[in-house]
Amino acid sequence: MDQAGKPLDKPLFQPTQTMTRTKKTNDSPIASTNTAPASEIPAGEKASAHGKPVIYQMFPRLFSNTTTDCVPDGDIDRNGCGKMNDLTPKVLRSIKDLGATHVWYTGVIEHAHATDYSAYGIIPDNPYVVKGKAGSPYAISDYYDIDPDIAEDVPSRMEEFEALVKRTHQAGLKVLIDFVPNHVARRYHSDVAPARIEDFGQGDDSTYFFSPRNNFYYIPRQLFQPDFDIDDYNEFPAKASGNDCFNAFPTRNDWYETVKLNYGVDYGDGSRHFDPVPSTWFKMLHILRYWASKGIDGFRCDMVFMVPVEFWEWAIPQVKSHYPDLIFIAEIYNVGQYREFLDRGKFDYLYDKVNLYDTLRAVQCHHHSAATITDCWQRVDGIGPRMLNFLENHDEQRFASAEYAGDATKVLPSLIVSSMISTGPFMLYAGQELGEKAEDAEGFSGKDGRTTIFDYWSVPTLRRWFNNGKADGGQLSTVEKDLRGVYAHVMKMLNSEKALAEGEFFDLMYVNFGNPRFNPHRHYAFLRRSGDEVLLIAVNFSDKASELAINIPPLALGMYGVKEGIKKGKELISGRESDLTVSREEPFTTHIGPWGAVIWKFSASRNRRKNKTAAGK
Repeated sequence: MDQAGKPLDKPLFQPTQTMTRTKKTNDSPIASTNTAPASEIPAGEKASAHGKPVIYQMFPRLFSNTTTDCVPDGDIDRNGCGKMNDLTPKVLRSIKDLGATHVWYTGVIEHAHATDYSAYGIIPDNPYVVKGKAGSPYAISDYYDIDPDIAEDVPSRMEEFEALVKRTHQAGLKVLIDFVPNHVARRYHSDVAPARIEDFGQGDDSTYFFSPRNNFYYIPRQLFQPDFDIDDYNEFPAKASGNDCFNAFPTRNDWYETVKLNYGVDYGDGSRHFDPVPSTWFKMLHILRYWASKGIDGFRCDMVFMVPVEFWEWAIPQVKSHYPDLIFIAEIYNVGQYREFLDRGKFDYLYDKVNLYDTLRAVQCHHHSAATITDCWQRVDGIGPRMLNFLENHDEQRFASAEYAGDATKVLPSLIVSSMISTGPFMLYAGQELGEKAEDAEGFSGKDGRTTIFDYWSVPTLRRWFNNGKADGGQLSTVEKDLRGVYAHVMKMLNSEKALAEGEFFDLMYVNFGNPRFNPHRHYAFLRRSGDEVLLIAVNFSDKASELAINIPPLALGMYGVKEGIKKGKELISGRESDLTVSREEPFTTHIGPWGAVIWKFSASRNRRKNKTAAGK
């Protein structure tokens, strides 16, 4: 973008001017470090060759679908579908070149959909209790199988998945898949489960709302009858729906396509029945071990708080006893539960959606002050390295959508803060790096700023990047190519810079609230440090360029052993080099463009020369 904040067909990197640093007002204890000692880093991260996990989420169903004229609510024959075999070594190398360390393959386990695969021995789903033609990837219909939609040869779908895992590893990437523990599709049956594995619900006594021996919850003597037409679908007695809807009358806003699983909690009186261990626990443990045996590297676990933490406390250590490097990532939406699911539940990482994501969105879109970002790391102080941060995923609206920022070129401040505020994982969603706007009304999913997870569809930016299998970005616009370059530059930096991959964090906001040359409503600044390497990072959530003067407290200079004086500095986004003044006698100055950011790197111990004013002064 230019200095007025308008997008241009050129890279987003903003030219930066020199900086100096520091007179501070008080050494407040609110500016603290938030880095985990080695003993507290999850085993999966310590075992990784990568210091900081960078996760690329993709739907194989959507990623390589090249249909250019999809129609709303179109079936698979009309709208097409991406395949696992489309994810070639070239595609995977390109994802690796973005700076990714992991790929989360979303929607690969067999789930309910309207497409009829009965010719392959798969029981059809009733389309009236499926959301969209493609169905929700979280309405699992067979935990032991791969979804036939994404296979070129349906009978060989498991072999195609195993080959994809192998290709992904050969590209230097690790593999994550979903684990959906809370609910299943209304029609669940495994036709490929190992011998002696019973289906969920097999042997249940459906005359009870709750029994510790049942896998489902039932509404005795009541037909399943939602408030919309379900044609000839018959379920008697009705089962509780996945979103804890314990009646037979779900609405379209409920998870009516799913059935709630019973982990031993009686939601009628709140009692908990974990001794003897419920059969659902044993079935889910077997499923986790089954997929771990396929060579995957971790699970993104869906809606973990809807399952008792006692299950995770019991199951995860048993899985890790055989697969110690496997990582478990929890989707969770209550900050008050974070520590319990990390400590007792044994998760490696948690979504930080309701904390940092929501705050950054409020700063970007709703005039919340950038100073509120400080509250985010303080809420998770001590567990910050175990927070997974993101700006997009399949549940959220696209950053570039009209419903969010409306302009992909404004992403840099949010991207820098979200990815660099801690050593924890960062995730991006396929198409985010291209500025996908999600402007289509695809069918079941309307025009809501999200890329559909329910419909057969083709994502415009991904389609242009995929370029009919060439995977070269040949159809991208100049702006889209430049944006992808920005993402690649930032994502690679997360592991190439030790201060970001494993370093300490120091918030600079508390000494800049009264600073007339720093606006805490629109600016945010912090330090990262590893050994002798120090990074000063500042961002500008504004459409106006800023000339900042950032105070750095003596506390930070002392903690990091910073020798005051003139230093050789490099701005890591633009690549510009400059002399910098780091001193408690004057603030550190820098120019930041509209919706821009700077990352100044310098040595703590080495100065260039003495008694010289910094360039630009």
